[in-house]
Amino acid sequence: MLLAVPAAAADCRLALALAMDVSSSVDPSEDRLQRQGTAAALASPEVAAAFFAADLPVALAVYEWSGRYNQQVILDWTMIDSPAVLTGAAQTVATSLRGHTEFPTAMGYALGFGAGLLARAPDCLDKTLDMSGDGQNNEGFGPAIAYREFAFDGVTVNGLAINAADFEGELGLIAFYRREVLHGPGAFLVIADGFPDFARAMRQKLVREVSPAAIGGLMRHKEDR
Repeated sequence: MLLAVPAAAADCRLALALAMDVSSSVDPSEDRLQRQGTAAALASPEVAAAFFAADLPVALAVYEWSGRYNQQVILDWTMIDSPAVLTGAAQTVATSLRGHTEFPTAMGYALGFGAGLLARAPDCLDKTLDMSGDGQNNEGFGPAIAYREFAFDGVTVNGLAINAADFEGELGLIAFYRREVLHGPGAFLVIADGFPDFARAMRQKLVREVSPAAIGGLMRHKEDR
């Protein structure tokens, strides 16, 4: 049963931008796991159910990021207003080709690019930027400066940390995401146990992000218990 959304002068209930890490630490097989994992998550029945659980649709965009000036839109803003459109968005991500391979991890620049992308999103009730990555910022300014200098008012930034499945990596990467990347009310982190676990983590995160507020709050309460 569809949940009613309060009447508002908005085209959609959520503008969601997914940002995928293609920095030099991500090898070709890991990049494929990330793209295929995102596509598989978008095509999963539970994610589809979350997308269509309310009257107003979700607007979706996807981009890849690495160095300071190395961001590339994979899927420009698309109103996910039917299962066919969602399937097409998943296929676009699945068949996309990596634009860069040799650049470092410029998280601040990636966030700034995401803020610009969200600034030209359709008129939605909420805005969320979803940062995936396997490393900490190592080029240019970091997230704190990005949040200060770019338009992040009213934007929630969630994280998907791709952990290297080793104790030292977990201590650094997960702490970095929790301390510096998460931003805004209700921001949360999902952890993938390496790239092979990316599809599962992305699916979990998308269900929580695109579910209407009442359902998302119930899911968050269950996960946090």
